[in-house]
Amino acid sequence: MAAPSGVRTCEDFAEFQELLRVMRTIDDRIVHELNTTLPTASFAGKVDANQTCKELYQSLREAHASREKIIKNCIAQTSNVVKILREEREKAQDDVALLKQLRQEQTKLKLMQSELNVEEVVNDRSWKVHQGLEVSSSGHVHSCLSLGAQAPISC
Repeated sequence: MAAPSGVRTCEDFAEFQELLRVMRTIDDRIVHELNTTLPTASFAGKVDANQTCKELYQSLREAHASREKIIKNCIAQTSNVVKILREEREKAQDDVALLKQLRQEQTKLKLMQSELNVEEVVNDRSWKVHQGLEVSSSGHVHSCLSLGAQAPISC
């Protein structure tokens, strides 16, 4: 999913989280995606399993890169806001409203930074599922995970 990279998404943390939730749909549905796009034994000759697997791989890479870019962009924007607020706080140390705003932005920044850790977990899970496949020379797709194998994917 292509996502807007606007400033508004970074200003509102709930909107930021919702955007990431929507963008993580491909990762949340990876098993379903594999089950519906890769052929069963009866359709192995009609669908190029290797090509389908490669397309799914590319979709995952693009989704992961897009989300990482948005997260890092929002972290940079929010870091800049925190920096400005700290500078203003130095000039007006008695301003309670400014202190409250600074604390809110610092909290938002920490939450955004934690999204990088969440992103790493989501990505690792998706890659493990994707790599748990094996496409045989006859075009049959087998799940290495269900067979107990630990071999990397051959697509």
